Amino acid sequence: MYEQTTLLTAGLDEITGTTDHSGTQPQEQTPQPPVVRYYEINEETARRANDMNSMRDYKPGSATAEYRAAVDKAAALVRRCKAATSPYYHDKLDALLDRYARRLAAYYNDYYRNEAACPSILISGGSNFPVNKKNKQNARRDTLFQEYKDIQGILDKIKSVGTGPVDLADPHARDMLAEQLQQLQSKLDTGKAMNAYYRKHKTMKGFPELSDEAAAKMDESISGSYSWAQKPMPDYELTSLRGKIKRVQARLAELDSRAAQQSQPAERTKFDGGEIVRNLEADRLQILFDEKPDEATRSALKQNGFRWSPRYNAWQRQLTRNAETAARRALGLN
Repeated sequence: MYEQTTLLTAGLDEITGTTDHSGTQPQEQTPQPPVVRYYEINEETARRANDMNSMRDYKPGSATAEYRAAVDKAAALVRRCKAATSPYYHDKLDALLDRYARRLAAYYNDYYRNEAACPSILISGGSNFPVNKKNKQNARRDTLFQEYKDIQGILDKIKSVGTGPVDLADPHARDMLAEQLQQLQSKLDTGKAMNAYYRKHKTMKGFPELSDEAAAKMDESISGSYSWAQKPMPDYELTSLRGKIKRVQARLAELDSRAAQQSQPAERTKFDGGEIVRNLEADRLQILFDEKPDEATRSALKQNGFRWSPRYNAWQRQLTRNAETAARRALGLN
């Protein structure tokens, strides 16, 4: 079944000339290169760590070179991610790169400091070897190894930026959603056309814009499928595509609703003891109180999806069509 879906996707891409661009950006301009900042590596500590653990002479600058090579590799990853995502995410990518570079430098310096704290027994010999000190060093190594794994996890965060649902606060959101909708609709229409062609001819050979090789593979896959799925695009695939189309259409409708909200002159609604604020920049509906609300009000706010934001000194939730209704319900304003 998976093979049939894979072959169908390959066939659709061959016909429509598209792939999944859910995370792509409008290619209006070349992305700015990553902002790379290197942090200092203590070469003297690195040299002492080498001398404590190796008979080889330390090569000056090698610790810094190793660190910078790792940062450059992360910067290359950010460069690729920028080319595949909306400019809306580029500042976040730069911030993650800087966090990686800063934490990696701290790790290197901590690692070398720990390695310099106690010599290897091969260097010092076994006489009067500081066993307790070595045990502490080994325990610290374990902690540093976990820190290193956490730092490498930042690279996974970089890879994931912009790959999820389109952020409606992105100024390119409408273009990206429109492109998604067009691609999904094209796949749905092509899949339905394939089904009709196969139903009539019992083969995909001769289907417009589908190569004979791809058609032969698809025929073989279809014949080996379950009886209820012996068609180019089974019903469950059609249903899945229709669901995705509806979700994209709903998000476009949400953008229209937000645009309508932006056109409304009143961004604040006063009530006894505070005000409701539509913070369009933060994409949040916020409730500001003159004084700290009582426990019952706080409980009602939480039940209606509001959470306290120390940054804005407000109770807030995402700015949606239902948010203001929820705010009025929580405040008893209905």
